[in-house]
Amino acid sequence: MEAHEETFRRLYAAHFDAVLGYSLRRTDRPEDAADVVAETFVVAWRRIGHVPSDAALPWLYGVARRLLANQRRGELRRRRLGERLRTDLAVVVPDLSDDVVQRAEVNTAMARLSARDEEILQLHLWEGLEPREISDVLGLSPAIVRPRLSRARSRLRAMLGADFGPPGNDPEPAGHIPGKQPIPVREEER
Repeated sequence: MEAHEETFRRLYAAHFDAVLGYSLRRTDRPEDAADVVAETFVVAWRRIGHVPSDAALPWLYGVARRLLANQRRGELRRRRLGERLRTDLAVVVPDLSDDVVQRAEVNTAMARLSARDEEILQLHLWEGLEPREISDVLGLSPAIVRPRLSRARSRLRAMLGADFGPPGNDPEPAGHIPGKQPIPVREEER
């Protein structure tokens, strides 16, 4: 084992700078070059018996070349996957940037409502539930939920003012607004 270590140490000392320069000239980022150099010498350590003594540097360059190719293929795969995910997400998750101002106004107004009004509106507007479904969630009859929902919508509409639109328009499509968690309604608040 000592001979193995000594052979590797000499190889490393003699060729580290050359392999580093080779890698730096072929990568965009120094971190990538450092990874290639480290992996090249790991391969050399594992295969020290296969390193030709009269052509060690070309052998190391060959290892580095293959590692660079693998690195480029991996980067290409990651880039393509990222592009595919961005495309898929653009279809699945709409761009909400146009709704930011309205969402902020709605969130502010919702926070000023009672906990009971806020929860019933969140279930209806964010989760897309109908009054009969809301009644299941809250453990109330639909006959109680319908007027509560109507009054909560009216109060929200009044807080938002004329810019909100005519009665019957909901401020938000169904779906969760990130960072906003519903406040549970305690039994005594009902």
